[in-house]
Amino acid sequence: MKLTNPNRTHYIACNLCEAICGLEIKLENGQVRSIRGDKKDPVSKGHICPKAVALQDIYNDPDRLRTPIKKTSKGWSEISWKQAFDEVADGLKRVQHHHGKDAVAVYLGNPSVHNLDALLFGPMFFRTLKTASRYSATSVDQLPEQLVSLLMFGHSLLIPLPDLDRTGFHIIFGANPVVSNGSLMTAPGVTRRLKAIRERGGRLVVIDPRRTETAAIADQHLFIKPGSDVFMLLAMLQVVFNEQLVNLGTVAGFTQGLADIEKLVQGFTPEKTAPRTGVDPEQLKTLVRDFCNAGSASCYGRIGVSTQQYGTLTQWLINVFNIVTGNLDIPGGTMFSKPAFEILSSKPPGKKGFADRFSRVRKLPNFNGEFPVAAMAEEITTAGEGQIRALVTSAGNPVLSTPNGDEIDTALASLDFMVSIDIYLNETTRHANIILPPLTSLERSHYDIAFQALAIRNGAKYSQPVFAPDKTQRSDAEIFLELAWRMQAGSPLAKAGAWLKKEILKKLGNGWIINQRLKQGPYHKTHGLNLKKLKQNPHGIDLGPMQPCLPDRLFSDDKTINLAPRECVTEVADLGKLLLASAPSSATAEFDLLLIGRRDPRTNNSWLHNSHRMVKGKQRCVALVHPMDAAARHLRDGDMATVCSRVGVIEIPVSLSEDMMPGVISIPHGWGHQMEGVRLEVASKHAGVNTNILTDNYFLDTLSGNAALNGVPVRLSKD
Repeated sequence: MKLTNPNRTHYIACNLCEAICGLEIKLENGQVRSIRGDKKDPVSKGHICPKAVALQDIYNDPDRLRTPIKKTSKGWSEISWKQAFDEVADGLKRVQHHHGKDAVAVYLGNPSVHNLDALLFGPMFFRTLKTASRYSATSVDQLPEQLVSLLMFGHSLLIPLPDLDRTGFHIIFGANPVVSNGSLMTAPGVTRRLKAIRERGGRLVVIDPRRTETAAIADQHLFIKPGSDVFMLLAMLQVVFNEQLVNLGTVAGFTQGLADIEKLVQGFTPEKTAPRTGVDPEQLKTLVRDFCNAGSASCYGRIGVSTQQYGTLTQWLINVFNIVTGNLDIPGGTMFSKPAFEILSSKPPGKKGFADRFSRVRKLPNFNGEFPVAAMAEEITTAGEGQIRALVTSAGNPVLSTPNGDEIDTALASLDFMVSIDIYLNETTRHANIILPPLTSLERSHYDIAFQALAIRNGAKYSQPVFAPDKTQRSDAEIFLELAWRMQAGSPLAKAGAWLKKEILKKLGNGWIINQRLKQGPYHKTHGLNLKKLKQNPHGIDLGPMQPCLPDRLFSDDKTINLAPRECVTEVADLGKLLLASAPSSATAEFDLLLIGRRDPRTNNSWLHNSHRMVKGKQRCVALVHPMDAAARHLRDGDMATVCSRVGVIEIPVSLSEDMMPGVISIPHGWGHQMEGVRLEVASKHAGVNTNILTDNYFLDTLSGNAALNGVPVRLSKD
């Protein structure tokens, strides 16, 4: 393996999660001697989490694929890149020739958005497929937040961010940033930032069914029944209007729909919603009053509220709450980033970006050119025109990360052809005919296009490779460009043009594109920002705090904020009926507990489990249960228990915890590595259990079709 310098100290950005912390990596004789936080990084300031040290483990992993492999009757065999590209192109063309363009589907996993080459060059390949059958991890994650931004602000990536460094009062719904490092909120060293709120006299409040690690450092924690956040937020808004606390602040002149919101929330009093939420009415009223009187305040919700039955409504109401209390687009409130690489230069794909198409079987809405992944299995197994017969996956493991994992596992086994762009033979890629392995983080350059656009402090940083790959390896750029050329349809002239484009882009690389976009961006004139300057400043460049930017940054046609989108207002009418229903929660006599997920600081969804240092120590794939719920089922700490839902059954050890709200069970996401045919030696020894065997592909966010992974009704019994 070639080295850029066998004894050099490298400064890069960690791209395992959204915090993109600066790292200092020291090499000695071509081996990683140490990985530490880069104290000179102007944004992360030396912060590092346990995951960062696993970068060397991924690079050195003996199970990691470096050359293409093909499934044969005798097992997996290594093949040349030429053969791999030939067979992939032939397989995809064959399926589309016999069954139509949409018979080939695409699934993009979460790491795709952390990969510069995948972001820049992947779309060139996917466009050549001309398929409408597109899916991604978006619909098991942040789809509700993006949909709300589209409906309210005109663009799905114009997402409000809490100004943590200046806020005087911060409310967190369904998020655990102390463990996740922040999400849709790039805030490296987020624990330090949260503690600083209290240190400067502010307040931090966490609302969650579990007393999380973030709740442990907060001023106040309120238990809430899973999936009921929408009712609490409606009640909070009712208090705002009822006590005449409304203040649109700086956005008053370009916000419409205030009267509609006032009328909408009238019946959702704290007293009426309390049976649904479990939140004391007086505590709720005090919380709202204190928030409104804080001077500057921010309310934030993340994956715990996005991945539930009313995820879109909840994220919408969080935005509404911030707006009607005067906390949008002000320092210390919720604001918008100003990235050096501008990603908001155009509107999302599609006529509207939402519900301009519907899935073939269940008629679930399309968003930004993608269908909800909860529909993918049925689109594979249901015969008829448009049936998916082939699949391309890139950096994704839907068998472990999407609802009803057993069903998607069965569906993948029935495909005519499958290709995976991945470095591992895992639970999903084991179904592929061919696996094309790209480079790892330490072998490729990086500029974070996506998460600089979600940063609570503006900045820019370009990371150069720590290790240079050998000639037998291919980058994501080379893989996607080669496939794009081979799948190019049309005349010989068009194909020749595609070949020339491929060769030019391979030679120019991602650096040329980054340089061009930086020179077109907002900091080129003010800071002289270009790629050369970033390379001269390997620790990164601080571009300052977020600044007020409305209404100029709005993408709505009339440059106004739509406080009351029709789609959301219509949905709330059904919630009013639920207030009158007899059952206070979605639990039933048969399934009497509600399932929620849980993050771990040493894991990254289904990834990193093949690093020994990330899985060693006490078992972490356990079900957290309140002692009262355990006692009622004659369970003791450490017992094996059976958990079942409408769609599946698992066995898992239980751990008793008073940090759990009674009636709630918590199981972490991303485990379940015991499947046959997986080539993950360490992970297989620490297999854990796949919680998505329990999650239900028919239990979705009512508006967007996003997977509802939290609030799933389950039953717990002694094994």
